[in-house]
Amino acid sequence: MKKILVTTDFSENSKAGLYFAIQLASQNNYELTFFYTYHILTPTAWNEVRIEGYKKDEAEKIEEKLNAFVEETFKGINETADKYKCVIKSSVFADSCIREYAAENNFDFICISTRGAGAVKRLLGTNTANLINNSEVPVIAIPNNYKKRAVTSILYVSDLFNYENEILKVIAFAEPLKATVELLHLTSAPDKKEDLALTENAIKAITRYNVNFQTTPRNPNDSLISDIEVAVKSIQPSVMVMFTEQNRNWFEKIFISSKSAEYSFDAKVPLLVFHKS
Repeated sequence: MKKILVTTDFSENSKAGLYFAIQLASQNNYELTFFYTYHILTPTAWNEVRIEGYKKDEAEKIEEKLNAFVEETFKGINETADKYKCVIKSSVFADSCIREYAAENNFDFICISTRGAGAVKRLLGTNTANLINNSEVPVIAIPNNYKKRAVTSILYVSDLFNYENEILKVIAFAEPLKATVELLHLTSAPDKKEDLALTENAIKAITRYNVNFQTTPRNPNDSLISDIEVAVKSIQPSVMVMFTEQNRNWFEKIFISSKSAEYSFDAKVPLLVFHKS
């Protein structure tokens, strides 16, 4: 059974991530674990016994709050709360705690709600962007205005580098959901018809799953993200899939953000991000 780690901070915005994970579980046999990271501050004047007792009491309250929050979310969308887990972990850094727990416990996906960020936060990073840029476990970023609906179509935006391996991951996600798959390649220069035909035939040779392949010319006056957003608006997929490069140095990560992380700030549809092999 595949497993999804669903993060929350108890806010209304974070419920979008829960809605999407619950929807996936209703379409496939996913095990859901709802996850909350916390950090408890204590006065320096307290002794160790008092600190430990206080932290234990507060952790119990937080665990109760998480359980109540999840139950409330299920009821709010008239879904039956089947098998799921609630886990809390103490950590100063939420994103690294999420990554480590997901990797150590062999989760297949991390699901997190995203609500955009201002210029400063874009530079310093958000939990969502940090997860996308650093997590070995694929991340699903859900826009905070997401409304629960069946996952029926997948848009895979590809640069066509290593698509032979990437398309298999996309199909592995789409097939149990019975979702259609569209591979979109945004190109700056017109591709030769023969090359496109070769790519399309190669995809058919890789998998029997029906994949609709198309290329769209880039708008030279717009950014790649703008072109992607235009495509999303036109195609209106249930989920968009991208692959991101993670082996970049610190300077590149700060000043040349990954396209998938950049898109996650203003996502209009759920975004599933795998790291490139």
